[in-house]
Amino acid sequence: MEFACSHVVCNWRPDGAASTGVSLIKHQFDNTAAVKQQEGPVPPPLPPRRLRKPRPTSLPLPPLSSFQPPPAPLSLPPPVPPRLDKEGGGRLEANVNVVSIDVGKLVDVCAASGLKSYQSPLSCGKCSAALSCLSTLQSNVWVCEFCGCENGVNDGGKRVCVGPGAGVHSDEIYLPNQSDDDYQNLEDTLVVFCVDISGSMIVTTEVPSSSGAPTHRSRLEGIQDALQRALSSLLQQSPRRRVALVTFNDEVVIYGDGTSTPLTLRDWALVDYDHIWQQSAAYSIPHCIAETYDPLVQRVKDLREHGATCLGSAALASVAMASRYPGSKVILCTDGRANIGLGEMEQIPSLSSSPLTPYFYRQLAQRAVESGVIISVMTFEGTDCRLADIGRLADTTGGRINTVSIGTVATEIRSASMDNILATGVTATLLAPEGVYFPFDDEYNHKLLREIGNVTKGLEITIQFAVKPEFTEVFLQKDTLPFQLQLNFKTRDQEKVTRVITERRPVTTGSRIWAGSLNMAVLGVHCAQLCASLTMEGRVQEAQRQLKAHQDLHNQISKQRPIQKEESIYGNWIDTMTTICDNITTESQALSDQAANVMYQMKRASSANSSSSKNTKEIQKKTRVKKKALVEGM
Repeated sequence: MEFACSHVVCNWRPDGAASTGVSLIKHQFDNTAAVKQQEGPVPPPLPPRRLRKPRPTSLPLPPLSSFQPPPAPLSLPPPVPPRLDKEGGGRLEANVNVVSIDVGKLVDVCAASGLKSYQSPLSCGKCSAALSCLSTLQSNVWVCEFCGCENGVNDGGKRVCVGPGAGVHSDEIYLPNQSDDDYQNLEDTLVVFCVDISGSMIVTTEVPSSSGAPTHRSRLEGIQDALQRALSSLLQQSPRRRVALVTFNDEVVIYGDGTSTPLTLRDWALVDYDHIWQQSAAYSIPHCIAETYDPLVQRVKDLREHGATCLGSAALASVAMASRYPGSKVILCTDGRANIGLGEMEQIPSLSSSPLTPYFYRQLAQRAVESGVIISVMTFEGTDCRLADIGRLADTTGGRINTVSIGTVATEIRSASMDNILATGVTATLLAPEGVYFPFDDEYNHKLLREIGNVTKGLEITIQFAVKPEFTEVFLQKDTLPFQLQLNFKTRDQEKVTRVITERRPVTTGSRIWAGSLNMAVLGVHCAQLCASLTMEGRVQEAQRQLKAHQDLHNQISKQRPIQKEESIYGNWIDTMTTICDNITTESQALSDQAANVMYQMKRASSANSSSSKNTKEIQKKTRVKKKALVEGM
């Protein structure tokens, strides 16, 4: 039997459990591997027919009663009618092979103390897969279940294969022995407030007052009030935390903790990357917020708005300061796009810009990740900050991206300053058997490496995989397929950790997959993350194709069973992204800040708190914006 393509329905979600630390949770759907069949089987060929030889003309004609007419010409059999899948479901166009990884729970090693082991995993010499209790040994030889390489195993490796959970699933945490020099005091981290004080910050907005009379406040006044509240909150909750202030307009001023002489960068220094980094990283911040609260508050009160916006240079200076303390945060607040200095983008459209501007922000974001620094970006409603570009700083480093108003800026800044980094330098490696590939990551390898960087609570990533056509029949002969997740990271106290989770998943054909049994909590989040990423990369047409396939799947599920309340959220997400993608043309239009904000929220979508979290409710509100507000004309 021939197959058009194959699918292994995994929807595998390594997740955390309260009692055992981490377990692999099965959702309410067919957790199996599926192979889509063609619409009908190909019928067997007709047997050959023997044609009579022509009668020689010299022979007499036979009697009329025995005369046979000449055989009819050969004809093809009628086409086989299309066959639907069982349970009344049609063919699934969307790829439902998705692995969902709750990284925020998996890097929390405190909740999985029983899984810790002070040794290093035994790795395959070819693909670096780790030996687990699911592996099979024969005469001290481990034939890797992912690549087939033969590896010698000692007595320690034998104990791994007969450990708890052998043959079911494996979850191990490896903590290599470390010296005391690697330990870091968590209070040594730094919070840097990087604030825009350009001339546009004088714009006022009407706000309610206690007296009932209308009152107008400028954006800078809103920022000043928000910063004073954030400083007060840090003083109460983290008095030993270091806090620094950086402002920017047509120059960058580094106030540090408010007790030293400010450092000013202007003119040529605003475009000298190395000079900004060296000067800022060398600026000393010796005191904590308990000692510098009053000077910092006074610096904030004295701020005045004027000048242009050298946003990129200020962001670079802030990251350089924070890079001395892994686990630090930079909170960037602005109301306009950078128009001077590094990262200038005044006349550059978002989706068709020159490579220089995006390169600067990508480079800065990557350097922040390497230094364990999280950047959060706050922009004001109704402004154009080119959030599609500067939002990369937060998206890559794991920070917040929010469009704020005078009334909400204080809450958002305080929340961003209180976020705790669970781990830094996080990388995830997903291994599958040879013949499996990852369509949107690596189409030539069965091993995928994803660099995540900094991780905060609630981070979830999804990965889609598929089976190469030539391996379809091979996999159908097997009952299960192995998958392995390897997480490497550093904890807040700089302890290096490797976590390895392995599990086997059953294999089945597509005819046994009923669309109504699929879990939209996984597939909906994956659609949001994938299509938002494709759009931000400029691959709009591919995003449109994926959205159409998931729209059809969502409609198919709704016909076979009632859509749950939380699943309706994913339908709203799909509709909103479809509206944005359908109205983007790279030649004439660019993403507005509002549309970019929605896209970045989609990239951070999570199924764990889809129905009740404050973040999800905010996303739902943002998905209800009008069509004309999502895309701006150039």
